[in-house]
This record gives sequence, C-alpha cells and structure tokens, in this order.
Amino acid sequence: MFSEELFTISSEEKFLSPLIRRPRKGVIIGAGQVGMACAYSMLIQNNLDELVIVDINERKLEGEVMDLNHGLPFVEPTLVRAGTLADGENADIVIITVGANQKPGESRLDLASRNIEIFQTLIPEVVKFCSTAIFLIITNPVDIMTYACLKYSGLPSSSVIGSGTVLDTARFRYLLSEHYQVDPRSLHAYIIGEHGDSEVPVWSKLNIAGMHLISEQLEEGKEIDPQLQEISEQVKNAAYEIIQRKGATSYAIGLGVSQIAQAILRNQSRVLTVSTLINNIHGIKDVCLSLPAVINRQGVMRVLNFSLNQTELQQLQNSSQTLRQTIENLNI
Repeated sequence: MFSEELFTISSEEKFLSPLIRRPRKGVIIGAGQVGMACAYSMLIQNNLDELVIVDINERKLEGEVMDLNHGLPFVEPTLVRAGTLADGENADIVIITVGANQKPGESRLDLASRNIEIFQTLIPEVVKFCSTAIFLIITNPVDIMTYACLKYSGLPSSSVIGSGTVLDTARFRYLLSEHYQVDPRSLHAYIIGEHGDSEVPVWSKLNIAGMHLISEQLEEGKEIDPQLQEISEQVKNAAYEIIQRKGATSYAIGLGVSQIAQAILRNQSRVLTVSTLINNIHGIKDVCLSLPAVINRQGVMRVLNFSLNQTELQQLQNSSQTLRQTIENLNI
C-alpha cells in the first residue's frame, strides 16, 4: 500500500520545480460521428492536455466520454470530460461539428438554411466563453458556415477557419498515389475552392518530388488523361458515395481536423487548404473558400496567392460565385 507521503510535494519542491507550460485546451461542440472521430483522432495523437466535449444529448455524451476515458491508459495523459459552453473558458481551439446531417442525394449547399439557424443561436453563445480561441468549423456546407461564423462571432478572419478542402485534397492525393504507385505523402496536389460540387482540382501543380506530371501537356492544350479526369470525379463524389453506404463520413475528416489542430496548437506554420475569408485574391472578394494557407497559433497567418492556369482560374472564380450567391440568398 502506498503512503500518501509519497505523493505529497513540499513547498520547497514546488519552488524548485520548473515552470509548467499552459495546458493546451480544446472544445468540441457536437458528439455525433464526426465530432467523436475528431475527439478520438486528437486523443491518440496527443494534441491536447484538456478536451471538453459539448452536446445537447447529455446521456449519449456521457457514454462517449466514458468510452474515451477508459482508453487513457493507452495514450498520453489528457483530461477528457463532458461539459457545457461555460467549461470552454480559456480554450485554445473550438471545433464545431454540430448541425443537421446530410441526407443521401442532398448537396452540402442544401444543408445551408437548416444549419444557419443553428449557428445564429450557437455562435454568439460560444463567443461569450471562448472569445480568445481559434474557431474551427466542420459543419457543412463548411464554406457557408465558416462565413456565417465569422459574421455572427465578430472575430477576426484569422481566427475563424473552416476545414475546407483539406479532406478533398487528401482524397485527391490518395487516389493519385494509387494511380502513380507512390506514397500519398510524396505526391503533392490540391483541391481548392468550395468543399463541394464546384471544387477545383489544380492539375497544373500536380507533382512528385518537384517533377510536374502534366503541366507541359496542359500548356500545349492537350486533354487530361481520362483516368485522371475520373479521379477528380471520384474526389468530388466521395462523400455522397460514403453516405450512401454508411450514412456519414467520419474517420478521414477526424484525421484531417487533427492535423489542422496540430498546426494551430503546435504553431507549425503549416500549409493546408482550409476555408478562410478571401479578399482580393484572383478577383475574389468577401467569400470563404479554400486556398493553400499558412496555419499557426494565430490561426490563418496568410493565404498563398499561387498561380493557376486560365482554366483553373475560371473554375475557381465560378466556385466563388456559387458560394457568393448562396450567401446572398441566405442573407448572412
């Protein structure tokens, strides 16, 4: 039996102890499949010291937190607890996944009006307790909801980030890596614009080890290989295919959110295709969409204005117009 004296720290020892850094604290709002995939991914990757999960279904939330806590002996120490928005005070990051589920055959933009009503009430309440946090929006349609959060919160644009096309870009890289038979981490490609039907594959930037794979044929006006065209269609339709089979996407977006959170919490200045407010880039103004952006402890440090060919530029502008029209129709 252990004596309590073994666990008592004297005042002298406290004085001699090194300074302890401020704990990394995060809040996840929404304990559905996506919220819990985010929680699990962040827990096993040691992103946080404290995680507060908030959900209207208190009984389910308690069960989810119990399940996570029972796995703590297998991971780095993290305090995981069910809570309320008030428990999010001094959080570094707030991850919002709450919203209506996307139904089979329903586009992400069809979700907009239902989820806007939720955000009109939710976001001001979150700001009351978490005004210094970086807000990371996962709720679909993510570009519209990121814009709505920005408007309803009054926070600077650098502090409101959508998951954007981080997942689309990952899907794109995975499918291309299968085609070219390389590790997906060694292949570089981007999906930009809307996280949805008007998203834009940036073929001109597709490269492995700096070798641009199809830029020359694009410059010569040649058509993209039909197999590659099919890959971009698979990326665009991936969510619909998964929803038809299992009801929702969860694991991949959970892993993607964990990477965004790491970039923020560890001040990595990492380039990710997140959704953020765009003004005066490629002729786009006052809309949230995805372009490669540098992410660190301040949120979005800067958006990279990288070059596009004429086709990609036109597609990106069309994507922004689609989103802008939706924003105006919803009167955000």
